[in-house]
Amino acid sequence: MAQGRTRLSRSLGHLALLFIAGSGLSSPAVAQVPFDASRPPPQTWANVIPKDRIEAAVGQIDGLAADLMKRSGIPGLAVVVVHEGKPVFLKGYGVRKVGERATVDADTVFQLASLSKAVGAGVVAHEVAKGAVAWDTPVEQLLPWFTLNDPWVGAHVTIADLYSHRSGLPDHAGDELEDIGYDRRQVMERLKLLPLAPFRAAYAYTNFGLTSAAEAIATNAGKDWATLSEEALYKPLGMASTSSRFADYIARPNRAVPHVRDGDHFAAKYQRQPDAQSPAGGVSSSVRDMGRWLAFVLGGGTYETREVVPAKALLPAMRAETISSPAHAVDARASYYGFGFGVNVAPSGRVMIDHSGAFILGAGTNFVLLPSEKLGIVVLTNAQPEGAAEALSMSFMDLVQFGTVTRDWYAAYGQLMAPLYKPLGALAGKTAPARPAPAKPLSAYAGTYANPYFGEATVSEAEGRLVLSVGPKPRIFTLDHWSGDDFVFRPEGEETAPAGSISQVTFADGRMKVEFFNDNGLGTFVRR
Repeated sequence: MAQGRTRLSRSLGHLALLFIAGSGLSSPAVAQVPFDASRPPPQTWANVIPKDRIEAAVGQIDGLAADLMKRSGIPGLAVVVVHEGKPVFLKGYGVRKVGERATVDADTVFQLASLSKAVGAGVVAHEVAKGAVAWDTPVEQLLPWFTLNDPWVGAHVTIADLYSHRSGLPDHAGDELEDIGYDRRQVMERLKLLPLAPFRAAYAYTNFGLTSAAEAIATNAGKDWATLSEEALYKPLGMASTSSRFADYIARPNRAVPHVRDGDHFAAKYQRQPDAQSPAGGVSSSVRDMGRWLAFVLGGGTYETREVVPAKALLPAMRAETISSPAHAVDARASYYGFGFGVNVAPSGRVMIDHSGAFILGAGTNFVLLPSEKLGIVVLTNAQPEGAAEALSMSFMDLVQFGTVTRDWYAAYGQLMAPLYKPLGALAGKTAPARPAPAKPLSAYAGTYANPYFGEATVSEAEGRLVLSVGPKPRIFTLDHWSGDDFVFRPEGEETAPAGSISQVTFADGRMKVEFFNDNGLGTFVRR
């Protein structure tokens, strides 16, 4: 069910790609460029960017940021722009936490969410350059215990397949297991139970698929992923405030606190702990550090004249490897994905590379690269995703390419992200039956139920109601009677589902079917 995947999606990296490549963008007329015989056709474009255009666009960032903060109400954000290897803009806005005075600056550390994928791709490229692995190394060669539902696919799926989301795993595979307390290894071991789409023929965004590839790289290097990332990338680039460990983020005194919308304002209510999927969503960093990373990727693996990763090893990550969003019409552009990077062709005809990151619990991030101009922008916010980070990045890139903002990007991204907050469940918004069919005695439903994917669940009776407990770090749900053998629970907290969501729980013939766990048809638990 698409709805369920939306509920469990806490990293929204593919969203920013849709408007960059999608049709419907009305662009202003641009100056035509004569064919440049010194460059091959794939490296030509349809417009000229005057020398002073980038400087003028940088001069408008303050206004763009102020407008977006006013419209969105987000507490804080930070921006860095890098051009030709040097930061040309570096600034923070707002506060780290609502109700407190501490302000956001260039060194405030934010959770990057899915920007972690692109950052981590540099770590993989480093290992590829050493000859330790190749992008096309099968994961099973590095992790013999790892496999997928189809043994042939499990034996052939490569680092590249998992980093480009073309393994056949379903959308956000494994995220629901992390929600109920499974650790990285436990989730990875259970991926083999999920149904597969055609191998290398279908794109589906997966945090734990990519994490499995990164874990294989780290295991081969004899280190944990966070240490390998530190040694291969963060230290060589001087990214002193960057880490792939949650403990490091939470210990930073200059740290942005996550916020979620609470009525008409934002509140600091939750804290996402992403260590289980650290390679896919667990990096924390400041815009000062991310400026160094921008210079590194725009420099093809070279930072301040020093080669950190050879361009040949990094290039596959930053070029189109799979179609992430097919063209919906013959005159529409498609979207593509590399290994942790989104790759597209902008209306100007120039290649744009980007990624978004988001935690529904309170982080919205984005970067956009314009390689033809050796230009990049990173925007980090401490609020759940509503499109502000993407809108700032795309407005800036419009100013660079066209000299004007071509559309209301905040409104556009807001429409795209609105479904993330729609209440889920077949009974959402419905009124309970006025005359429900009677239930059996509650003791008839109590007991232990087994499921190969989710593990053991218990149903117990407490104070005249049923209580469902599932997972290694148990999620507890109180069940209310709906009708007959149907019960419901209303999840609390944004991590599980948007406000107003309702999950059915149906008991029949010694089985318990939980709607919110049934996205891939695996939500039935059998009574022991």
